[in-house]
Amino acid sequence: MTKRTLVFILIIIGLILFSSSMHKSLNLGTNSSTTFKTLVWSDEFEDDGPINKEKWFQQTKLPPGGSWWGGLIQHYTDRDDNSHVKDGLLNIVAKKQEFHDQGEVKQFTSARLNSKFAFTYGRVEVRAKLPEGVGTWPAIWMLNKNINEDGAYWQKQGFGEVNWPICGEIDILEHWGKNQDYVQSAVHTAASYGHDVVNLSGKNITSASDEFHVYSVEWTKEKMAFSVDGDIHYVYNPSHKNSDNWPFDTDQYIILNIAIEPDIDPNFVESSMQIDYVRIYQ
Repeated sequence: MTKRTLVFILIIIGLILFSSSMHKSLNLGTNSSTTFKTLVWSDEFEDDGPINKEKWFQQTKLPPGGSWWGGLIQHYTDRDDNSHVKDGLLNIVAKKQEFHDQGEVKQFTSARLNSKFAFTYGRVEVRAKLPEGVGTWPAIWMLNKNINEDGAYWQKQGFGEVNWPICGEIDILEHWGKNQDYVQSAVHTAASYGHDVVNLSGKNITSASDEFHVYSVEWTKEKMAFSVDGDIHYVYNPSHKNSDNWPFDTDQYIILNIAIEPDIDPNFVESSMQIDYVRIYQ
């Protein structure tokens, strides 16, 4: 090898290292956080059968009025038919079927899982494949464990004392079957909530219902960064934080569910949200 060739090789190596360093320092659309490295809680869904009830609570109690907020038309159940583990995957299954519960008859069933772990600040990663069908509304999200919601796990443990949206809500992932392959993240607070929420953003992805993607939020004292497959698409960071726009300094828990909207496709029969893992790092 000549001296000129060696110099040339060293220059190329230097350029590669410099480019890599610049990419990391600029954080070019990727979630390359080094803030949270320690895995503190997870479910890898390795054992086929019922969900792990040491980690998850199946929330079924209807709100006052007999329907879930927003006119949703499903019953959430604690049956294995609607939430179970198979082949290393959690399956949350939405079905068209008549179901009688709590004095109400509904034509669709699904599941809504509450994590029995709550935390303040960290990174959540969920690898999931989403259901399909107009009228399906799967979500991976978080609520403060202080929410006053009768029938929720942490309410039953005695923590429910603050009404929604004052408690704060973090939507890691929402997907509407009527807008296939568009995924959204949002933050609900006293200053921005419901149909008037302004703290949100989304992106189109490929094959949300045919391929697995990693949906994530990184939550620090200063901000939240939402990403899909490591690509950040929304950062929530109010410049002047107060209780109206930042009720996010106490414990939140994870919720996994599929809701059914009133405009469900009349030909809909069944579809699942499959989850490979849920991981929380701090």
